[in-house]
Formats: sequence, structure tokens, C-alpha cells
Amino acid sequence: MTEQQPKVEPAIAAPKPAKNRTRMLMWVLGPALVLGAGGWLYLTSGRYASTDNAYVQADRVTIAPQIGGRVVEVNVRENQAVKRGDVLFRIDAEPLEIAVARMQAQVESVRSLLDAARSGYSAAQADVRSAVADLDYKKQQFQRLEELRARGLVAQQALDDAANNLAAARAKQDSNNAALSKAQNMLGGLPSTPDEQLAGYKLALAQLAQARLDLEHATVRAPIDGTIGKTSLQPGDFLGVGQAAMPLVANTLWVDANFKETDLTHVVVGQPASIEVDTFPGRKWQARVASISPASGSEFSLLPAQNATGNWVKIVQRIPVRLALETPQQDGLILRAGMSAVVDIDTGRQNSPIGRWQGSDTTSPTRVAQAP
Repeated sequence: MTEQQPKVEPAIAAPKPAKNRTRMLMWVLGPALVLGAGGWLYLTSGRYASTDNAYVQADRVTIAPQIGGRVVEVNVRENQAVKRGDVLFRIDAEPLEIAVARMQAQVESVRSLLDAARSGYSAAQADVRSAVADLDYKKQQFQRLEELRARGLVAQQALDDAANNLAAARAKQDSNNAALSKAQNMLGGLPSTPDEQLAGYKLALAQLAQARLDLEHATVRAPIDGTIGKTSLQPGDFLGVGQAAMPLVANTLWVDANFKETDLTHVVVGQPASIEVDTFPGRKWQARVASISPASGSEFSLLPAQNATGNWVKIVQRIPVRLALETPQQDGLILRAGMSAVVDIDTGRQNSPIGRWQGSDTTSPTRVAQAP
């Protein structure tokens, strides 16, 4: 009988203490990290007001001539950057130059008329003196003939002629006085009044100034720094007064953010903000709250909502907030009007649960600035 061999039990592998510790740490630290992050978000919530309903904005100017005429020169093209004072286009100036020459001749004509009025004033004064002397003589002659007629020494015909001559002398004196008054009025009451103080000369100078201004407006210049928008203006086009020729978008940029009314509880003017534009993800621009609209966007619409009639459903309204960019251009990145943006306004730690527990900071400079 063969001897039975004893059964050998397989060796049990020793546990790996390092692996078990790692697993335990994951089970313990994982939930702790999640709870910690959630608690931090809760405790700091309410500090930032955010919205993605925000867009970059810029001033837009519609370039239009102040005089009508044919375009003879266009100096800019679409999407071209211009500086204030740069020539955009020119209108035919020949008719305006003729108008300036005509007004200059008109000024010289008025000046000549005023010089003639001064000479006429002197002549009228001499005529008045002559008429006064003639009237005195005719009065004396009439009185002598009247005495002689009373004694029967002259005929009635002689007395009648003397009376007629006296009446003619009075009429001539009145006429000369009227001529003197007319010449005096043309000279502003005094013959020594300078031309520049007389109404007729002022009118002529004003017409000349208007003609020169129209000539200057024949050259249309950029009123601000900016970029030319879409335009099809060509030499030969005729433009009327005030007719739109091309748009000009200013270089001054800001951001209009439309916040929900429930997000603006702690937003005040002067608070810092960060802006991220969709065109440049990951890049942020610093800004500050410049102003808050006095009404919701719907109040400025053409047909505001009539909530007092029919069925009504409450809708959270949007309030426009303007943000002033502190550095509009950075690292060669150019913002353009109409770009979409995401805005975060830092309203201060006092608006979070931690801040409310510690007490509001009533000395915050942003809130002091809002105090009446």
C-alpha cells in the first residue's frame, strides 16, 4: 500500500497595505473635497452678478453733408480707420465759390451805399439850412406886403403871391427835413457810426460768412476717431442736405449688459467687473459699472407691454447696465461693436452669506459714492 502524500495548502498572498490606504483616502477625501467645494460656493454665493446677455457697444455717427451738391472726390474706403479732421469726401465747390464772390461784391456795394448816405446826409443838412433861410425871407416878405396891402399900396395879387411863396418854402423845408431824417436813419442815427455797427452792413457780412461756411462744408471731415462702416459713395453721386453718406463707428467702446432685475440687488455704480468676449475665449477685460438704466429695456420699446389688460404672466425684466472698459485694447486684441460678452460684477464680499454673517461694510467706497 502506497503512502499517501500530505496535501499542501496554497499560500495566501499578503495584503498590500499601500493600495488599501490609497483607496481609503479616496473614499474619505473625495466626498470631503466635494462637500468643501459645495460649501465654499454656497458661502461665497451672491458676491458676483453675472450675465451672458451682454454686447460690446460703440458710438455710431452718420456722416451727412450740410450742403447739397455733386460728389467730386471720395478719400476713404469701407472699413478704413480715420482720425478726427481727416477728409472723407468733397462736394463740388465751384457754385459755392461763386456765391462767396457774389457776397463779397454785395458787402462792397453796401459799403459804397453807406458812403453815399454820408454824403447825402451832409447835402441834406445844407438843404435844410438853405430852406430855413429861404423860409425866413419869405415870411418877412409876406409880412411887408401884408402891411402895404392894409394901407392899399399894393395889389391883392402881390399879397397872394407872397402867401403862396411862403407856403412853398414851408413845404420845401419839410421835404428837406424828411431827407435829412432818412439819411440819418440809414447811418444809424449818426453819420459817424462805423459800418460794422449798421444793420445793412451786418446783414451783408452775415450773408458773406454763410457763403464762406457753405464753401468750407464742401469738404466733409471726420468728426471723431473711428472706422468707416459700409458705404457705396462714389464720385459723381449727388447728395442732398442731410442725406446719409456713410456710417462712422467711434473707437470709444463700452459694454451694455442686460441683467435680470433680481440680480441687481447689490449692484451700484463704480463696482469692478470682468468681461470675457466670445471672440477671445480665456481673455478678460477689466471694467467698472458706469451707469444703470432708469428703466427696463421693455419700457423703451416702441410698444411697451400693457400689463393692466388681459391675462398676465409675470416675467423677470432685464435692466441695461453700462460698463466702462479700463483697457479696451490689450495685446493687440481689438474689440468691435456688436461682439457678445460675458460679464461678472464683483458686488463685494458683504453680499455673500459669510459677509452677511460678519456684517455689511457700510463704509464701502462704492456705496458711499451712491449716498445722496
